[in-house]
Amino acid sequence: MELNVHLCATDGVLLADPTRYRHIVGSLVYFGVTHPDISYYVHILSQFVSSPTQVHYSHLLRVLRYFHGTISCRLFFPRSSSLQLQAYYDATWASDSSDRRSLSAYCIFLGGSFIAWKTKKQTAVSRSSAEAELRAMALMTTEVTWLRWLPEDFGVSVSRPTPLLSDNTGAISIARDPAKHELSKHIGVDVFYTRAQVQDGVVGLQYVPLELQLADFLTKAQTRAQHRFYLSKLSIVDPP
Repeated sequence: MELNVHLCATDGVLLADPTRYRHIVGSLVYFGVTHPDISYYVHILSQFVSSPTQVHYSHLLRVLRYFHGTISCRLFFPRSSSLQLQAYYDATWASDSSDRRSLSAYCIFLGGSFIAWKTKKQTAVSRSSAEAELRAMALMTTEVTWLRWLPEDFGVSVSRPTPLLSDNTGAISIARDPAKHELSKHIGVDVFYTRAQVQDGVVGLQYVPLELQLADFLTKAQTRAQHRFYLSKLSIVDPP
């Protein structure tokens, strides 16, 4: 997808027959289960399935051309991977011009294996970037808490806190410090849930520089160089 493009429902002329658009987007949602590199773009295009326009359809064709050129790419799961979970999460702030809601995204690794990811619009409008990050943090914490139970079912003990890596120092500070009540009381239970999980040793908050924030790949369009960088970090390879 082109950089800095913000699609909205009023772009272009409505398609005379939206059936084909809906069918293709539905197929891409299915493919997205094993192709995280199209997760963000499918998330954007699926918002217009009720009334797609020619502009939306042209962007859909762009995604199809990319998918056709990378059809052989797949996730690689190394045999010698460890069983330690590690998670990255990120959020955009008021990125949807139609309702000013933010976008949450996360990606989870089991050792060197990329096992879970999601791009999701937040259900409430955030009044700051830190608030948007805290909502994304709560979503990530819920998923990690569930995933930590899974190894236990296979007899693998998970004792160390799972690292949650964020590039927002403000959100990390609020989640760690119970005294920052005035900064978080309007966010509801999200902060308190995450804070409880941190104090119980379920998750551990860590800072990661923006250029190494892998969840950023699931929140916006990237340049060609950035796209290739993220593919390599997420172990999405084109085998011989």
